[in-house]
Amino acid sequence: MAKHIHEIRDPVHSFVRVDSDEREALDSAPFQRLRHIHQLALTYLVYPGATHKRFEHSLGVMELATRIFDVVTSRDNVPEHIWNRLRELRQPDRLSYWRRVLRMAALFHDVGHLSFSHAAERELLPDGWDHERLTREIIETDEMASIWNSVRPTLVPEDIVKLAVGQNKATDLDFSPWESILSEIIVGDAFGADRMDYLLRDSHHAGVAYGRFDHYRLIDTLRILDAPAADDTPDPGEPVLGLDVGGIQSAEALILARYFMYSQVYFHPVRRIYDIHLKDFLKEWLDDGVFSTDVGTHLKATDNEVTAGLAAAAVTETEPGHIHACRIVERQHFKVVYERNPNDVRVNPEAGSAVFEALVGEFGADGIRRDHYQQRSGPPDFPVRLRGDDVVSSLAVSEALNHLPVVSVDYVYVERSRYDRVRRWLQDHREEIIRPEEEADGG
Repeated sequence: MAKHIHEIRDPVHSFVRVDSDEREALDSAPFQRLRHIHQLALTYLVYPGATHKRFEHSLGVMELATRIFDVVTSRDNVPEHIWNRLRELRQPDRLSYWRRVLRMAALFHDVGHLSFSHAAERELLPDGWDHERLTREIIETDEMASIWNSVRPTLVPEDIVKLAVGQNKATDLDFSPWESILSEIIVGDAFGADRMDYLLRDSHHAGVAYGRFDHYRLIDTLRILDAPAADDTPDPGEPVLGLDVGGIQSAEALILARYFMYSQVYFHPVRRIYDIHLKDFLKEWLDDGVFSTDVGTHLKATDNEVTAGLAAAAVTETEPGHIHACRIVERQHFKVVYERNPNDVRVNPEAGSAVFEALVGEFGADGIRRDHYQQRSGPPDFPVRLRGDDVVSSLAVSEALNHLPVVSVDYVYVERSRYDRVRRWLQDHREEIIRPEEEADGG
């Protein structure tokens, strides 16, 4: 019997369609919880339209991942030797199974996110824990197992885990080349559906154009290709996700969209200080100052409880986190007193750290905060098939990727009642603060 198809309206993709089995997974408590987890934490305090949730993002990732899967597995788009190497492509039943797994994995890839998403994950979870590990724990629960078992053919939870979190996070699992390709379709750094959707969706809701790119053209030109041969061997590498050369400009646009969204939206200084204030609040408000890794407790925790806690703490001085709640609720956030300056960095690469330490030494740690980020990953290196069928590195054909700007921010913030005094003091002492220690000592 054919499964009933349900249509869900979406502002980015127009429609997302799910069948009855997927509807059951969508209606599960773990997935419904994502209706109450903001995609961009407190960004709506800066960009008022950015109130969208992980729920709709996850639907969008499923939609895009499916489009990618259908393009790269189409017989017309697969080179003959790849067709022969990847047996799943030649087995319709297995291909259908993996398409189902991919859709479920895309749907559940973010189910482990904490309240307000990334805002406090790194410091408020025990060592060894992140949202991907919580995602894995949830996918493997008895509640979800009953859903995976009801699907025909039955889905293997470990297969869903692999595709949902990827090789970098599921390091204890063995990935076949086929499974690696499918996980890249969802969470890959170059063409992952997760990245595509969050750029398009965040841009739409924030009301900015930075995150837009021609994802239709990009997806249509994606292919499974051999990784370019290493310098020390003529043999090609394992099959990976790449693209035909006709899509290189769309790929460049995607990578540049990510740069612009990071520099203009995700690392907006006011947006970042609200993350810091939220983290400070949660450290005092949460039991033991950390989020629980118990799945049952995690599934009961959403933005709603934190928002109510912020509102209560802001009006009651004796409530844990009162002062931090006031800074958020009353919009009394710290102000930027120093930001990364290329002239200062030429004199002292650690200029931001020097300013922060000097201000803490002079004015105390309570009213000073620092936010520092330096992009570590280089430009993406993926295979590109030229019109003559030669496969080369993307870095060999794209000047744009070779000259991609690096996201680097360094903000020092001060409590606003002290702002004028701190700013004047910093102006008077900046040169001696920035000067490297050996120069200051006359070395």
